[in-house]
Amino acid sequence: MLALAGRAASDLPSLGRSPGALRVDAGQVFAVVADAFAGGGEAPVHMRLATRYRRAAAADDLRCVLVLLADHELNASTFAARVAVSTGASLAAGTLAALATLGGPLHGRASTEVAALVDDIEAEGPIPGRLRAWLGEGRAVPGFGHRLYPHGDVRAAALLDRLAVPPAFAEFRAAAEDLVGEAPNIDFALAALRAAHDLPSTAPMEIFALARSVGWLAHMLEQIETGSIIRPRARYTGSIPPVT
Repeated sequence: MLALAGRAASDLPSLGRSPGALRVDAGQVFAVVADAFAGGGEAPVHMRLATRYRRAAAADDLRCVLVLLADHELNASTFAARVAVSTGASLAAGTLAALATLGGPLHGRASTEVAALVDDIEAEGPIPGRLRAWLGEGRAVPGFGHRLYPHGDVRAAALLDRLAVPPAFAEFRAAAEDLVGEAPNIDFALAALRAAHDLPSTAPMEIFALARSVGWLAHMLEQIETGSIIRPRARYTGSIPPVT
């Protein structure tokens, strides 16, 4: 965020710039994001991430998840990016707006909640019984179900199929699918990826942000081409004061 803020404070507005100049800007902004999360160098980003994490064996799985997470339609962070550049703000400013939005627990940080719950439940006893008790307290199970994928999150399936999922995560998945009737989503898969390769606890958020920044930039370039500002209208739904 600090690296992007520096560019956001000094980069030219996107308004009135040629498509060629904006594509150059997009490449430079992505380079800032990639250097911040994966370290500098000329190697492909997934290789740089694997080197930074000191997990060479994770490189192919990192490449897979970066592709899977690159874009996901008009999610909250992508919409924030498009709103920002629709005003003429720079691509760096739009990326910074998206990254700030991604930081919420209902978006990019959701996998952290999954990992914490798996660790806690595993430590307290048999996972199916502990998960049943968790649900009995009226709490939802993070990492399962997705309103856009009634038959299961295809991104999660693609990633989990290639992972050596740790036993605790495999047992948690089986118990959750049985108890809540939902398939795992990408947040569960990211948490499982971290555990499978013993990545740092910050890795899921870093991977998510690095991957999605490509999609953000593509969306922003598309939004700029429209030449219009995103300005939703509000409809008053409160009580109407009496006329006196």
